[in-house]
Amino acid sequence: MTTILDAARRLRPTIAARAQEIETARRLPADLAAEMAAAGLFRMGLPREIGGPECDPATLLEAIEIIGDADASAGWCTMIAVTSGLTAAYLETDVARAIFSPAHVIAGGVFAPMGRAVENDDCFMLTGKWQWASGSANCHWLGGGALIVDEGAVRTSADGAPKARMLLFPASSATLIDSWHVAGLCGTGSGEMAVTNLRVPKSHSASIATDRPVARGALYAFPIFGLLALGIAAVMLGNAGAAIRDLVELAGGKKPQGSTRLLAERATAQATLAETVAKFRAARAFYYEAVDRAWRSARTNGEVLLDERVALRLAATHAVRTSAEATRAMCDLGGGSSVFLSSPLQRRFRDAFVGAQHMMIAPQTYELTGRALMGLKTDAGFL
Repeated sequence: MTTILDAARRLRPTIAARAQEIETARRLPADLAAEMAAAGLFRMGLPREIGGPECDPATLLEAIEIIGDADASAGWCTMIAVTSGLTAAYLETDVARAIFSPAHVIAGGVFAPMGRAVENDDCFMLTGKWQWASGSANCHWLGGGALIVDEGAVRTSADGAPKARMLLFPASSATLIDSWHVAGLCGTGSGEMAVTNLRVPKSHSASIATDRPVARGALYAFPIFGLLALGIAAVMLGNAGAAIRDLVELAGGKKPQGSTRLLAERATAQATLAETVAKFRAARAFYYEAVDRAWRSARTNGEVLLDERVALRLAATHAVRTSAEATRAMCDLGGGSSVFLSSPLQRRFRDAFVGAQHMMIAPQTYELTGRALMGLKTDAGFL
């Protein structure tokens, strides 16, 4: 029986062979996106109640890592589709089924509340413009985070926090703005999307921060923002692993200028490679160990405890930062060969740099997790 990991491995060479095409197009080609959707790669987080596979986190993340190994932009689009699909767990089952259950459907969107929604009797009137709408050109449904406003003022909860919801709407209702001209992750198509005074039924909205999931699977006991951070890390782990492999291949045939020995035969290159691989594998091991521990807790207790949430965010951030360092080290070892567009290392390096800028795995995460590790009161909502 074919598993989702088998599907990811099967598609890896196809995606890798089209990496330059993805880069040049600045988006995932529509036919490739459809093939990945048909393989189930974008549906991994959908609840069983609506026909989804509801993959366990380690499987879901490893599949994203495999695609990120083939091409970081393709891995990123996979991650966005999967995490966007997690919203299905917060909708009433019949609504979630109508939106997400068709096998070809690709969902995307932006959780950040950059929109504003006015509540009416049975709907919200949504206006907004969202940056970072990765993969949106291939999506059938999009979601946009929005602040709820009353007579021009943002609605707040009892503790003064602004109230926000994720609103889902057909992709055809949005205007996609081609503003994605960047240094790395060029093929993600992460431009802007906008809607104006769009009617969105209340049933097509959810608060992923305060609502309890309707779907009861253990996957939905995971913090959704934690899964987003882990997904980013999975892409970057795949990218870094491929960069290491690219360097080893280069070193076996390159003689640095002024040297009679292959790069692979130089002791400094051997030592740098070994140290980098050790750091990379250690970060990856911590990452999957934290995921496994949290998964066992979710299955046993129906929740992920604070210390486990801390470990997930810490492991995700550490994996991304270490992956970026590993990719940089491989480019340095590659020397002048790494700067040419014909070298995959330069793309790996640019993708690692851009991927590491995401706010979910930014260096500030160390402050958040460090506060919790110090035993100080920490808002678990940010974990």
